[in-house]
Amino acid sequence: MTHPVPSRPSPDSSLPPAQLTRPDGRVELPAGPAPADHRFSNADLRPVPVAERRWTTYNFTALWIGMAHNIPSWTLASGLVALGMDWKQAVFTIALANLIVLLPMLLTGHAGPKYGIPFPVLARASFGLRGANLPALIRAAVACAWFGIQTWIGGQGIYILLGKVFGGSWEKAGEVGGYPWTLWLCFLVFWVLELAIIYRGMETLRRFENWAAPFVLVGAVVLLVWISIKAGGFGSLLDQPSKLGWGSDFWPVFFPSLMGMIGFWATLSLNIPDFTRFGAGQRAQVWGQTLGLPTTMTAFALLSVFVTSGSEAVYGEPVWDPVALAGKTDNVFGLLFALVTVLIATVSVNIAANVVSPAYDLANLAPKFINFRTGALITGIVGVVIFPWKLTSTPELYIFTWLGVVGGLLGTVAGVLIADYWIIRRTVLDLADLYRPGGRYWYASGWNWRAVAAFAVGGVLAVGGSYSRPGKGPFPEDGLIPFLQPLADYGWAVGLGASLVLYTALMLPGAGRRRVGDKRRNPRPPGPPQGAERVPGP
Repeated sequence: MTHPVPSRPSPDSSLPPAQLTRPDGRVELPAGPAPADHRFSNADLRPVPVAERRWTTYNFTALWIGMAHNIPSWTLASGLVALGMDWKQAVFTIALANLIVLLPMLLTGHAGPKYGIPFPVLARASFGLRGANLPALIRAAVACAWFGIQTWIGGQGIYILLGKVFGGSWEKAGEVGGYPWTLWLCFLVFWVLELAIIYRGMETLRRFENWAAPFVLVGAVVLLVWISIKAGGFGSLLDQPSKLGWGSDFWPVFFPSLMGMIGFWATLSLNIPDFTRFGAGQRAQVWGQTLGLPTTMTAFALLSVFVTSGSEAVYGEPVWDPVALAGKTDNVFGLLFALVTVLIATVSVNIAANVVSPAYDLANLAPKFINFRTGALITGIVGVVIFPWKLTSTPELYIFTWLGVVGGLLGTVAGVLIADYWIIRRTVLDLADLYRPGGRYWYASGWNWRAVAAFAVGGVLAVGGSYSRPGKGPFPEDGLIPFLQPLADYGWAVGLGASLVLYTALMLPGAGRRRVGDKRRNPRPPGPPQGAERVPGP
């Protein structure tokens, strides 16, 4: 019989038991009383037991394929082309952005398989048990807005395609609030479908992503084959030169666009532990994300360019919206196939990227009253009442204002998390104290002022200089804070770098003293207890 080895003995028998470390490095709390303070713990926030961490490389790859294959990511290249790039520059910008954002994705994702904790619990190590609500609510607000955008786009796709099936009476239905009631019906049905899937839990999401990913990929390839046959080639779009060139006109557009493309997945670079906590090990999450994110986004950008170029040859103008393009076919079977593909593609990304995170984040705010399912329902309601779809009305507003500002703020949070987990703590956390008021992550009444200061300074540097061209956005032309305007085009990188450096500088002077004090209070035994053996890895 084998027994786990405690990482440290519990100094007080009234407190939760010590954590257990397996030979492969994964950590869990032993069976027995779970963290009981309802202000900071519930069943959804507690560490996933090692036996239930089963996601494989394929599961993570499928997750990213399912999330990357959606209408907004399909139209990213069109936004860059509209800004003056040619298709090669657009695809290069998207590919580079996703390679860059993969790094913080892997760094923050490391805590998931090791400790089985979600993002808001990981944030407690740096921000404090109460302070973690600050980054969690910022992430939740962004996700709620994204949920609204994706749900509205998905509802529009269903509306357009059903209009082709049922005829003009569907599109000319009576209006409610400026839109046909049939469009509102599609939006509502789509909204209910998303929440119904996530209400069944993360295991249902894993199974859904497993088959949704290859289905959506096949659907995109079918669209490519259909338009290439119809066009007899790929049209002149592939031959169009860049309006910017590669000189002085290109770089002022490239860098803010790059930050915007990074901002597209900067949300997931924070809350990726929400998924990796179910991982069977580090290899699964590292290889799964590496194979799934940059390759899929680049391939999808190429697909969108080729299909759009073919549409130009057929219809005389490029059609970047895949729903509008699919709606041009008169084949009922083709329309229904496109309808199902759009439905699955949008559901897969919206649930995984925009419901899971705020559900955990809101549960972290009041664990006693909000569980994962309640948090998902709140997300759905907030995502509707915000009406965030107006953000996609122009490329400038979508890429520079929405994605750029969001990326800057989320990059600042990522900098604090990475600095704390990798530099200050060297990936060593105390699981029980992440749920215990008065423990080593309590700081001052549950807040770590150093993390808040690093976030505030990094956030100001990242987005304080945000500006808009005349008539193209909500910011002043010379920036909110004019002398910071030169930094605005590099918001994500500035926010991440500034907060990482500042947090490290603020924490290091006292980090050594805290480690010594922890060792005195919780002495680590030199080895396993007499007669005990380590638990073999999976």
